[in-house]
Amino acid sequence: MKGFIAVFAASIFVVDVYCADDTTPWCYHDPSCNDTRWPEIAGDFCNRSRQSPINIETRLVTVNESLNDFIFTNYDSTSILDDISNTGKTVKVNFKPGVQISGGGLSEAYNGLQFHLHWGNLSSVPGSEHAVDGVRTPMELHIVHIKSSFNGNTTLAVADSMGVAALGFLIEVLPNTTGQPASWNTLTNYLRNITLRDNIVNVTEGLSLNDLLVGVDRTQYYRYLGSLTTPNCYEAVVWTVFKDSIKVSADLIDKFSTMLRISNETSSQTMVNVFRRLQPVQPVSTRSSSASDTSNASKNWISLGLLALSMLLGRIY
Repeated sequence: MKGFIAVFAASIFVVDVYCADDTTPWCYHDPSCNDTRWPEIAGDFCNRSRQSPINIETRLVTVNESLNDFIFTNYDSTSILDDISNTGKTVKVNFKPGVQISGGGLSEAYNGLQFHLHWGNLSSVPGSEHAVDGVRTPMELHIVHIKSSFNGNTTLAVADSMGVAALGFLIEVLPNTTGQPASWNTLTNYLRNITLRDNIVNVTEGLSLNDLLVGVDRTQYYRYLGSLTTPNCYEAVVWTVFKDSIKVSADLIDKFSTMLRISNETSSQTMVNVFRRLQPVQPVSTRSSSASDTSNASKNWISLGLLALSMLLGRIY
């Protein structure tokens, strides 16, 4: 019985860290409850100064040498994804115990809880929450973790200014292909079983977090302190937004905005434009240039030097 209570409590905490309070009547689709009204209907945090998402202006980004490589624990496990659900506001995948990140300039290890997504209306419309130099992509993936010392208690996590660590991955269209990558084809195949709000199904073995992050260099990222991007907008998040995007074919991205409904009625609206608008810019840092960046820069300077030399010799001769 004690084990059941612990699992039940943990599941409540997982819900809390995404949307804080399911009884708060916030939404994306209706002007009476969308993000312009969140400060009124969902609490004071949504109108404070450390809010997310933001536009990352690369010309203002500073270098922070303490931002080292992450260590990803059980991101390669093909049995760690627990269930997938339609919350009425997003698609969320809960994890079984064991997902963890450390390093990355974090103060301690953080335990993974879930991932969810934000998208627009079909692959041709911006739907990511974060932007880089004003450019947004069709989708964004958020992987949510909390400090391991909190033992799954998200009430403690959202009360800590760095209690939550969220990894953000921008998703772009993979051109001239369909059903790719295979991992995302597997993930989106579950959508047919969760078309209505509160639908939930188990994720069978065979899909890992690493599979979904194919092609992303996870050593290069941006870092800033921000908030949850949904009510109650707690300013408790250490944000990591990776520089590389995930590439997914347009047909798979389109499934999110065409198959899912915002309520448990088949006649309800499809789930589109599920993102918060950009908030005031926060200070952003990044790692020092990678060896490859340095190498490329050196090559560029050498090329410029040779060009200048050839022009000088041309004038002489």
